[in-house]
Amino acid sequence: MPNQPLSYQRYLPWKPWVEAGLWTALILANFLGNSLTTLIDLRRLGAGSASWEPVVWEGSSALVWLLVLVPGVAWFTGRFPFYWHRLWRRLALYAVASVVLCLVHVLAMVGLRELAYAAMGADYDFGPWPRGLAYEYLKDARDFAAMVVLMEGYRFLMRRWQGEASLPGSGVEDDGPAAGPAPRPERFLVRKLGREFLVAIDEIEWLQASGNYVNLRVRGRDYPLRSTLARVEEQLDPGRFARIHRSHVVALSQVASIEPLDSGDARVHLKDGSVLPCSRRYRQALRERFDAQG
Repeated sequence: MPNQPLSYQRYLPWKPWVEAGLWTALILANFLGNSLTTLIDLRRLGAGSASWEPVVWEGSSALVWLLVLVPGVAWFTGRFPFYWHRLWRRLALYAVASVVLCLVHVLAMVGLRELAYAAMGADYDFGPWPRGLAYEYLKDARDFAAMVVLMEGYRFLMRRWQGEASLPGSGVEDDGPAAGPAPRPERFLVRKLGREFLVAIDEIEWLQASGNYVNLRVRGRDYPLRSTLARVEEQLDPGRFARIHRSHVVALSQVASIEPLDSGDARVHLKDGSVLPCSRRYRQALRERFDAQG
């Protein structure tokens, strides 16, 4: 099995900083451009607005996007990815999300503007609320759609760079309930940057639920599989894998020891030095199966 490119491993520690830096740069550039063009338009029309007012208008909006809305949209799209096979349900959910986003944006933005105007000894007037909300929603819905496209495109590229797993010969994994007993595969297919290779079930060390994906840990590398942990667990041999936590399944052959904790939970130490959580509801069953393996 090919190793993951060193470039991907080197990128991981920088990933949060790169993402935060790119969004900050994008919002800052938008803030500066909008402030300048608004000021030019006001001067051209002979409006009596002070020079600081466009900065407050655009700056309050940019601040809400940067500190509240971008993290919120990142969480929302990660928790509820846009699946084409659930198009209409997802469109309805995203439409509701766009309304919530607009309300949060406007309320927080107006609050910041009122504080800034008060500090300058002036009063801020948002104007008629129905018309103002409708105007802001048209802009926010457009920006929300653009953010979804950017975030999903970025995640798609990251999964392909990392390597995305699937069952050979299958389509997109459904995260709904299974229609019947799932077949037990002996390998998974990994697609990475236009290349494909197979990962044998025996190479999987453990599995972890991560939103709408399950990360397959193979030789220190994670390969995301679009499915639920319960669905994948049904496809694994129960004689070789065990559920130890609501978000973890472990290969019994990889367990080195089980460390009980005073809380009733436990830590599972693996042969490669990794440590996984084990909740109390799975602890005794794991101990019995681990002892039987020994």
